[in-house]
Amino acid sequence: MNYVTISPSKLKGEVIIPPSKSLSHRAVIASGLSKGTSIIENVMFSQDIIATCACMEALGVIIKKIKTSTNIYTLKVTGSSNLKLLQNEIDCCESGSTLRFFIPISLIHQNNVTFKGKGKLISRPLKEYYKIFDKQGIEYSTTSGNLPLKVNGSLKSDQLEIAGNVSSQFITGLLFALPLLKDNSTISITSNLESKGYIDLTLDILNKFSINIINDNYKKFHISGNQEYKSRDLRVEGDFSQAAFWLVAGAIGGEINCLDLNSQSLQGDKEVIDVLKRMNATVKISSDSICTKVSKTKHTVIDGSQCPDIIPVLAVLASLSEGTTEIINAGRLRIKESDRLTAITTELKKLGADISEKQDGLIISGKNELNGGEVDSWNDHRIAMSLAIASLRCKNDVIIKDSSCINKSYPTFWQDFKKLGGKINEWSLG
Repeated sequence: MNYVTISPSKLKGEVIIPPSKSLSHRAVIASGLSKGTSIIENVMFSQDIIATCACMEALGVIIKKIKTSTNIYTLKVTGSSNLKLLQNEIDCCESGSTLRFFIPISLIHQNNVTFKGKGKLISRPLKEYYKIFDKQGIEYSTTSGNLPLKVNGSLKSDQLEIAGNVSSQFITGLLFALPLLKDNSTISITSNLESKGYIDLTLDILNKFSINIINDNYKKFHISGNQEYKSRDLRVEGDFSQAAFWLVAGAIGGEINCLDLNSQSLQGDKEVIDVLKRMNATVKISSDSICTKVSKTKHTVIDGSQCPDIIPVLAVLASLSEGTTEIINAGRLRIKESDRLTAITTELKKLGADISEKQDGLIISGKNELNGGEVDSWNDHRIAMSLAIASLRCKNDVIIKDSSCINKSYPTFWQDFKKLGGKINEWSLG
């Protein structure tokens, strides 16, 4: 078990924000579905991206990795037109995106495949796909609804209905697969669509690889069949969900300039900028960077429906801001890598925060500083990194248990924390 001990400090300096994990997933998949060879620059090999690359390779895609800096690679991706599985078991590790994207992709042709996973992924919901399997007569079996999932059959062009308030990943998975089927399809959204930003990223990537989808106001998606992905070169932009940690860190305890961010990005987690501004943080935006400085921040209302991944670190910001902040429409955080509403509430309370949990949100009364103490990451990368940011305004050291979980999305987080002046000691027990 790995731990970090963090002593309170101010962070200052520049940090190169890691490439977007969401865009990296999509770029690797779209290039792998294309005829020809694509060059995808600026990809960080987190555990989730490693899982997606492995799944593409299982479909016959050739991926050559060229290291350009610490854990950053350029990928030369040669697509496969056959998409016949080379192996019958697919291990998605702990990546929900990989699992939900690859289930329909694996069924573009007739295949018999078993999907495996680890940790919380084993029990994350897949019922939206099970409904499609039942409708289309695709054989499948699970262990009481959980992984491993065994599927035998092929996806058919269809008029499909998907709930929009469980995960946008189901919609993205279908948007990848349906254009390659023979006939036209539609996807109708049966409830309010949350995380629209992720759908925008998918549609943008598909368009870049010559796939055309008609978006009818996010209520219905019209997909022509017999389309063809065309290879192209692409550079992945910086990740706003990872930048959020440093932008909050700058606002509560330092001055941090986040580099390689596209201020015109389609990423939904760009919402962090608007939240920081509403909370009176000093935010300076340039063409390719965003800087925050220590500020006297105040309360607001934060809607988590479109930006669930940044809610844990925004809860840290609220805990150290004047007044009472309410986080609403965040019920989907309960089905992430951990129950993030319970996790962040439990651990911030240990540090001395005044935070309470609702069914779909949080109520947080801010303090000038927290106490510190020992906390648990819940094996959730976003909880671990959020607690690290909270340490900047604690009286005493913060010890984070199971700190290596950051490898899921941001393997160099602790290195960047140190480079910015963080006082941190990593150690292992047992």
